[in-house]
Amino acid sequence: MTSLPALVERIRAEGTYMGNGIVKVDGFVNHQIDPGLTTEMGHAFAAEFAGAGVTKVITAEVSGIAPALATAQALNVPLVYARKHRPITMPEGYFLAEAPSHTKGGIVQLMVSPQYLSDADRVLLIDDFLATGHTIHALVELVQQSKATLCGIGCLIEKVFEGGRGQLAGLGVPIVSLAKIDLNEDELVVF
Repeated sequence: MTSLPALVERIRAEGTYMGNGIVKVDGFVNHQIDPGLTTEMGHAFAAEFAGAGVTKVITAEVSGIAPALATAQALNVPLVYARKHRPITMPEGYFLAEAPSHTKGGIVQLMVSPQYLSDADRVLLIDDFLATGHTIHALVELVQQSKATLCGIGCLIEKVFEGGRGQLAGLGVPIVSLAKIDLNEDELVVF
């Protein structure tokens, strides 16, 4: 799959480039969520990874949860989301990785309980954006710490001008983006 036409058209109609690498799509992806489009995105990822034997979908809170849930539901597997703050219910020995946050500034910690990710799992990683690849690398670190098998990576929107795909190529797993964005000066080019 090269793109999901409904997502591409929605980005063209409502997406805004705010400068400094920030693309605003919060009217349908990561603040207000379009349930129909999100379901369609989940089905698209499920179709792409149907033969991979996925047993878990993983994402980072918060903006990855909706598309990851739609994907997990379509695959009929559990969703695990990496927490940014450790709840008192999380046992010691949790998996921990760090990533810089482009939109929030600073370093974000991501944590997963060993109760929900193990060496028996085959994991599909889903996130809203593929930009520099830092957040996805942190999620991959969590999967590696658990000794689970990474089956693939799915991203709603790939910012090709930030080069994240190249940073992830060494993982040797399929990377699927449902829409790609590039810049022509300060104008979004969506495909």
